[in-house]
Amino acid sequence: MAQRSNIPVLLSLLIIVLFTVATTSTLNFSKEKMLEVEQDLHSIKEQLYASVSSFSRIIPNKEEGVVLTPTWINQAGYNTQERFILPKGYKREESEIGTFAYFLRNLSLKDHGSPVLLYNGKRKANNIYEAVVSMDIGKKDLQQCADAIIRLRAEYLYQEKKYEKINFSFTNGFEASFDKWIEGNRIKVIKDKVFWEKVAEKGNNYDIFREYLEMVFIYAGTMSLEKDLVPVDYKDMEIGDVFIQGGSPGHAVIVFDLAVNHLGEKVYLLAQSYMPAQEIHILQNPNNSSPWYLLDEKDSIIKTPEWTFSADNLKRFP
Repeated sequence: MAQRSNIPVLLSLLIIVLFTVATTSTLNFSKEKMLEVEQDLHSIKEQLYASVSSFSRIIPNKEEGVVLTPTWINQAGYNTQERFILPKGYKREESEIGTFAYFLRNLSLKDHGSPVLLYNGKRKANNIYEAVVSMDIGKKDLQQCADAIIRLRAEYLYQEKKYEKINFSFTNGFEASFDKWIEGNRIKVIKDKVFWEKVAEKGNNYDIFREYLEMVFIYAGTMSLEKDLVPVDYKDMEIGDVFIQGGSPGHAVIVFDLAVNHLGEKVYLLAQSYMPAQEIHILQNPNNSSPWYLLDEKDSIIKTPEWTFSADNLKRFP
């Protein structure tokens, strides 16, 4: 966990001393007095440099010609790779075309400064995000936290035409397979009974795919998604992994991008939806001024703006 910085106080003291130096230089103070002021100034500068060095593990890697507002953001960037400046000393490992990591890294982002919108068109109240994924979420209060992760995974598999792998569990354990949906089967829910019924023509167009997802969003959640995923060691984190706590309510966030330095240390970006249904967004890091989270094996707590996870909450799609 990040500790509170002394930088603002030290900067204030530095300004006071500089003002004092400027003032005394116009007066005929003794050399001894001037020397004393200069020693105070030197001491404050040393403390300031020491405080700044505590943040040196995650500092921006500015590239010449890139517009940064704020320091970590390239306004013109259209995806996470282009929008988010890497910390100094870190680099992105190349993602193979056709992988989930490649899909996530190349999803379009809305223009810099765009607000997160709820399903009803209203703005998200909490400004705890750095960017917004450009993806329609519909007009119903359905695509919340787990649903957003299901949506991302399903969109990737649909794009790759891996229809047989689009399969998610309902909270009661019922398996909703897109393959069966394609055949014209639809899921019927009557009280506590869930079953398939052939009622439509075969088809796999995008409208049919979205109808399938809507049904999944209604009956799936963090408890069911958590069971669909497999545990993964925190240190082995990859893009597309999910921090998830099943429950009512529960929550889930997804690793959207990741970078590594020469020591093998990792930093990563997290994305989420929330309640009520809202656009998927890249989260701020409440622990420091950077959107990047540092993978610290000694610290098992991952604090995000709206939920706190532990390292053993990390899971992966099988």
